[in-house]
Order: sequence, then structure tokens, then C-alpha cells
Amino acid sequence: MARRLVNRQDVIIGRHALRAFLDVPEGAAGLVIFAHGSGSGRHSPRNHYVAEGLHRAHFATLLIDLLTPREELDRRNVFDVRLLAGRLREAADWTQTIKPLAKLPLGYFGASTGAAAALIAASMPDDRAAAVVSRGGRPDLAGEAALGRVHAPTLLIVGSLDHDVLGLNHDAQSSMSAPAELVVVPGASHLFEEPGTLDQVIALATRWFSSHLKGKIP
Repeated sequence: MARRLVNRQDVIIGRHALRAFLDVPEGAAGLVIFAHGSGSGRHSPRNHYVAEGLHRAHFATLLIDLLTPREELDRRNVFDVRLLAGRLREAADWTQTIKPLAKLPLGYFGASTGAAAALIAASMPDDRAAAVVSRGGRPDLAGEAALGRVHAPTLLIVGSLDHDVLGLNHDAQSSMSAPAELVVVPGASHLFEEPGTLDQVIALATRWFSSHLKGKIP
């Protein structure tokens, strides 16, 4: 793991009192909110690793539990991507009330089912996300109508060994009217556990957010 460049803050967000980790490096050029996959949350080691890579590129990150502990007991909520998308928007709205964050251009990073939640949030009216990155995502769960309404440029990252999900991402890309790029990471499976594959995700996500967030005014 990389040396931490910023001090982590534990924050409580919105009317549902969602728990999150907020990191804001000095001179932050943008803010990336993470939407975790099913069975994961703000403690996800893979997303922490990606977040630390984004810190080195001067992006702030918000790693958030989109469900309360009580809601997590009902497994149906874990897969309710529309519920999760609403919570993601709740988090995005909260950042507008925090002075150091309100001025930062916003992006979403979604993993697995969290990618569907991120895309649904990005399809909502007045959503201010300027970029979306999906890692091993299930954008198909967002639905064709929502995909067609996404305005933010979207990067779909899929492992070459994740055959079924790769096909679903190809189909989702064709349903999107916003600029959408699909990148296949050689030798990577769904969780990007193979050596070096998560570092490729960091490089790709950094490129995408740097292209679409830096220099943007929210």
C-alpha cells in the first residue's frame, strides 16, 4: 500500500447519517465519490488502494457506506441500485454544503453493482458529476433508459478474464449517448486481484478524471 498523503476524516452525511471516509489532499483538483459493490463498503481494501492512487494525482475522495447498518441486514437493499443511486446523490448534495468541497468538480467511481448506482445517479436531472469510472461494473443494471440519459463521460474498465461482465459492458456502451470508452485490462478477473491489475485501474481512472475534472468549474 502507498504511504498516506492526507489525513482521513470520518464524516456523517445527509439525513440518513451515512458513514464515510473523506480525504482531501492539498491543492485538490476534484472530488471522486466511490460507490462500492454488493457486500462491500467504505472499508474496501481495493477501493482504498484506488483512492490512494487518486490522492497522488491530487483528487479528493469520499468512500461512503450507502446503506445504514440496519438496512444492510436486508440483502435486498444491497442490490437495490436505485436506492443506492439516491444515496449517492444525497452524498453529492452534501458536498455542496461543505465549503472546501463545493468548489471541486465531481466524479463517481463505481465498482461492480456500485457502477450501476453511479450511472443512475449521473442520469438524474441536475446531477453535477462531470465523469464516471466503472471498475468491473454492472452498468446493465442501470437500465437502457438511464444509460441513455447519462451526460457525464464514462470509462468502463473490465478484466479480460471477466467474460460475462465484458459482454454486458459492451452492450451498455452501445446504449450510452455520452462519450463512453471501454478498456479491457489483460489478465484481470472480476476483482482485479492479479498482480499489477489494480495499478492499471488507478492509471486509467487517473487519466479519465484528469481529462474530465481538472480545470472544470462546478
